[in-house]
Amino acid sequence: MFERSRGGETALLIQPHAGGPPGEGVLEEFGELARSAGATVAAVLTAKIDKPSPATLVGSGKLDEVKAACEATGADLVLVNHALTPVQERNLEKVLGRRVVDRTGLILDIFAQRARSHEGKLQVELAQLRHMATRLVRGWTHLERQRGGAIGLRGPGETQLETDRRLLQKRVDMLQKRLEKVEVQHTQMRRARVRSELPRVALVGYTNAGKSTLFNALTGADAYAADQLFATLDPTVRRIELAGGGVVLADTVGFVRDLPHELVAAFRSTLSEAREADLLLHVIDADDPLREERMAQVDAVLREIGAGDIPQLLVFNKIDRIEGAEPRIDQRGEDRHAVWLSARDRLGLDLLREALGDRLGLRRVMGEVLLPTDAGRLRARLHALGAIRDEDHDADGWRLRVDLPLADAARLASQPDGGPLRPLLPATEPDLPVESCA
Repeated sequence: MFERSRGGETALLIQPHAGGPPGEGVLEEFGELARSAGATVAAVLTAKIDKPSPATLVGSGKLDEVKAACEATGADLVLVNHALTPVQERNLEKVLGRRVVDRTGLILDIFAQRARSHEGKLQVELAQLRHMATRLVRGWTHLERQRGGAIGLRGPGETQLETDRRLLQKRVDMLQKRLEKVEVQHTQMRRARVRSELPRVALVGYTNAGKSTLFNALTGADAYAADQLFATLDPTVRRIELAGGGVVLADTVGFVRDLPHELVAAFRSTLSEAREADLLLHVIDADDPLREERMAQVDAVLREIGAGDIPQLLVFNKIDRIEGAEPRIDQRGEDRHAVWLSARDRLGLDLLREALGDRLGLRRVMGEVLLPTDAGRLRARLHALGAIRDEDHDADGWRLRVDLPLADAARLASQPDGGPLRPLLPATEPDLPVESCA
């Protein structure tokens, strides 16, 4: 393969953009990605590109500026916040005399450092090999004796590049078979959780929004959490107890803008925790000035993996960074509720548990109900829900002892003949906003 420099801890960052300056937060996030990979950022250059060069992406003038900046700062690595074609990557390396890594390669490197489980390591290696398959070039020629017709020049009939491709494809096939076995095991585990009839909740959100910290606060687990991008890669699943019963909670990998398709494909089994959940806890950094944009990007990735239609409960985390902010529940839109809390300081966790119970139908109401003789349809609905625990009948009607989810009780009570159930409901409906969104 192409012989590259062994160095690469001091990086110069290139941010290509078209039209106006780069969007707010783009440079900051790219710098965080570089630091998460272990690089020291020496300098950041922007490059306006109206018409990308097929050979080097940027023009010759910008290349001279980048090379001069590398020599001035001592940078031995160039990171480009854009997808590079294999030709562009190789040409940039030849011109600059330094290793060049695009956005996809950078994220793959971070994932390779973070993977801890057997499945995670297999997924990362598979994604790396698929990315590398397009970047194989001729690095040496000891097998290229194929000119023929002369003594000593007849070779085995395979170039080194063809050998590399064949060996790489064999490794990819082996990894895919291993991952298929792991996926079968995980599918069996998920089926067991489904048979247990426990609701499944998955934590999703932009990377570094505080998902693992919230997961630890709710479950008492010790999942790794740090103030860095992609601190958590491997999914962790724990059971938590709410007032109305148990719930299976899964912590998943964080999302990021322009998540490489290689990663979405390779991490299909990890992302299936989100795809097969009954409810998604969408964790958001409440102090992030770009939080609305981040939310839209997470929703886009969820649609890409087939989880766009799963109900969400918004969790605005890190309110400890907002002066005067207090834990609360409010409503955003017709069917989206939000809980404001601080997972680090454990503020508002009770509100989150209450909201979880409401959304999953775990909050229950119990008591005695007297149905008149003409309320046979309401009695039939209660029987259909399995809500009747005991029943007596006399001349006045039916005396029932009921136990049913609060959501079902509220729905039945809202119907014209649901008057007998209304005394069982709490004074404040859980679905009404407690406080308007800030």
